[in-house]
Amino acid sequence: MDKAARIRVLIADDSLVAREMLAQILSSDEGIEIVGTATNGKEAVEAVARLRPDLVTMDIHMPVMDGLEATERIMAYTPTPILVVSSSVYGEGMGRAFDALSMGALEVIKKPEPRDWAALESIGLDVIRRVKILSKVKVITHIRGRHTTGERHKEAVGDHRPPGRVSLVAIGSSTGGPSALLNVLGRLPAELPTPVVIAQHIADGFVPGLANWLDAGCRMKVVAASDGDVIEAGVAYLAATGINMEVDGRTLRFTRPASGQLYIPSADTLFESAAVSYARHAIGVLLTGMGADGARGLKAMHDRGAITIAQDEATSTVWGMPKAAIDAGAAGAVLPVHEIAAEIERVVCGK
Repeated sequence: MDKAARIRVLIADDSLVAREMLAQILSSDEGIEIVGTATNGKEAVEAVARLRPDLVTMDIHMPVMDGLEATERIMAYTPTPILVVSSSVYGEGMGRAFDALSMGALEVIKKPEPRDWAALESIGLDVIRRVKILSKVKVITHIRGRHTTGERHKEAVGDHRPPGRVSLVAIGSSTGGPSALLNVLGRLPAELPTPVVIAQHIADGFVPGLANWLDAGCRMKVVAASDGDVIEAGVAYLAATGINMEVDGRTLRFTRPASGQLYIPSADTLFESAAVSYARHAIGVLLTGMGADGARGLKAMHDRGAITIAQDEATSTVWGMPKAAIDAGAAGAVLPVHEIAAEIERVVCGK
C-alpha cells in the first residue's frame, strides 16, 4: 500500500507493554502506520501538534498529564479522532473514560492485556476495525462546548397529537452516543412518567460503567437492562452488549442477533418492537452514529403513528444514522441534541 494512504496513528500510554501490544496489533495491518508514541498526556498533546496523526489511542491514567486533560487540550487546539483505550471497565476509572467522550473522544474500548493472548486475534481485528472507521470521522473543535442551534425539520414534533399520551421513549445511538445520551437524559426530570429504553453501540463490558456514569449525571435513574425486566416510569434502561433488546409490552426481552448483524444491540430491533407494542403511544429518538442502524426501525415507528426525532447534523459527532433516518422519511423532526429532552418532556408531560 502507498505509504501516503496509510492511517497514521499515535499511541499514548504510560505502560510499555500496552504501547508495544497496541503497536503490534495495529502494525499487523498494512493500512495502518504508527507515527509515534507518548508516555503521558503532555507528550501526547505535543506529539499531536507536531505529527498531525489521523487518530490517537489514548490511555486515561498517565503521569504528568492524564488522558482526560490531554483529550480536552487536543480537541481544543488540534482536533483529532481519539479512541480511548482503558483498562478500567468499572469504577472511577471507567467514569473518567466516559468523561473523555464528553470532551470529544469518539469511543472507548478495553485495553488489550497479556492475559488476553488466547483471544488476541479477535481483539486485534476489532481494534483495527475501530481505528479504520474512527480515523475517517471529521471531528470539530471543543465538541463539549458546542451549542449550535441547528435547523428544525418542517414538521414539528407532537403537533399532530395532544400531549400526555406517550407510554415509552426509545433511543438509538452509536459513535458519540454516550455524550449525546447524557445531554438528553440529563435534561429529563426524575419523575418522567414513562420509561426510556436505549440501544447504544459500545464495546463489550462497558455497559455497566456507562449506566453508572449516566446515572451520576442525570436526575432520572439509569440502569443496565436485564432480560425480563419490567420497565418502570422514570427509569432509563441500557441494552446489554452482544445481544438485541426488544420491548414486549412492559417487559424487556433479549433476543439473539441475526447472522452477520453488524451493530449489536440493534436500534432497528428495539424500534421495531416499540412500533408493535406501543404504536402511536411512543417516541423514537435516533442520535449520532455511523451507518444506518435505526433508520428502518424509526420508519416503522413513524408509520405506526409514533413521534420520531433525529439529531441534527450540527450537533452530531457522526451524522450517519440520523441522516439515514431522515433520508428514509422516518424523522418527524430534526433537532439539535440539547433541544430533544425539552421536546420529549413537552409531549410526555404536556409542558
